Amino acid sequence: FPGWGSQSSKVQIHHNTWLHFPGHNLRWILTFTLLFVHVCEIAEGIVSDTQMKSRHLHLFLPAIIGFVAATVSIVYYHNIETSNFPKLLLALFLYWIMAFVTKTIKLVRYCQDGVPFSQLRFCITGIMVILYGLLMAVEINVIRVRKYVFFMNPQKVKPPEDLQDLGVRFLQPFVNLLSKATYWWMNTLIISAHKKPVDLKAIGKLPIAMRALTNYVCLKEAYEEQKKKVAEQPNRSPSIWLAMYSAFGRPILLSSTFRYLADLLGFAGPLCISGIVQGFQDTTNNTNATEKDPSNSYLSSEEFLRNVYVLAVLLFLALILQRTFLQASYYVTTETGINLRGAL
Repeated sequence: FPGWGSQSSKVQIHHNTWLHFPGHNLRWILTFTLLFVHVCEIAEGIVSDTQMKSRHLHLFLPAIIGFVAATVSIVYYHNIETSNFPKLLLALFLYWIMAFVTKTIKLVRYCQDGVPFSQLRFCITGIMVILYGLLMAVEINVIRVRKYVFFMNPQKVKPPEDLQDLGVRFLQPFVNLLSKATYWWMNTLIISAHKKPVDLKAIGKLPIAMRALTNYVCLKEAYEEQKKKVAEQPNRSPSIWLAMYSAFGRPILLSSTFRYLADLLGFAGPLCISGIVQGFQDTTNNTNATEKDPSNSYLSSEEFLRNVYVLAVLLFLALILQRTFLQASYYVTTETGINLRGAL
C-alpha cells in the first residue's frame, strides 16, 4: 500500500517509466532465483507429504507464503522505483534482515539435528540463506549510493535525457528486467497498431545511444586508441577489427552467452521427458510403491527428481527460460548489428 501510495511523488516526465536504483538487474535476477527455489521448496514439501500417512501442512505451507512474499517484494520494489522514492525501501530492507535471520536459524537447527548435506531440504535452506544475504547486500548498496537513510544530503537523480524528450518512445534501455525480457513495454504500440496504421510519429525517435553519430564517435575513439598503440611499432597498422571489438565487444559477448545458455537448456527437454517415461514405467511396475517413514520426512535430490510432476514443472520452466534467452540473443545481435553498421 505505501508502494502504490507513493505514486503521487512520481518524477514528472513524459514517459511512465522508472529510474533504476543501483543493483537493479541483480535484484531482479536474485528475486527470480528466489522464486524458483521457493517453487522447489513447495514441490519438495508436497512430495514429502504425499509419501507419509498423515497430512503435514508445515512441509509446504510456509514455502507457499514465502513465494507470495517474494512476489510482493518485487512488486513493492517496482512501485518504489517507479516513484523514485527510495525511503520506502527501508521496509524491504527490514524484511530481508528478518528473512535472513530466520532462515539462518533454521539452517543451524538442521545442523544441530544432524540433517545430512545430501538432503534436499538442507540444500534449499542453505541456498535461501545465501539469496537473502545477497538481497540484503543489494539493499545496503542502495543506501550507500543513494544516501537516503543515514545521510544528511541524499543523492538526487535526474531522469535520462532520452526520457525528457517527448519524441523518444523506444524504452527498451529504461524499463525493468522483466519488461525487457518480455517486451511488455511495447504493448501500447502493438495495441495502437492493431487499431490503426502506425506512422513514424507514433514510432518516435531513437535514443541517443542508438543513433549513428553516437556509435560513430564510439568506434572512432576505439580506432584512435588502436592508432596510439601501434604508433611505436612501425611494422603494424591499426586494426578496424580490434576497434570494432573494443567498441561493440560487450554486447556481442552478451549475445553469445545468451545463445549458449539457450542451447544448454535445450538438453532439459529430452532429459525431463526420459525421466517422466521412466517414472511412469516404475509406477506401472510398482517399483516405487514403498511408503516413507514418518519419522524421516527428508527427501534426497534423487528421490525428488524421480517424481514425474516435478519433472513436468521443470520441463515447462526450462522451455520458457530457453525461449527467453534465445529471443534475448536475437535482439542483442540485431541491435548491435544496426549500431555497428551505423558507426561504419
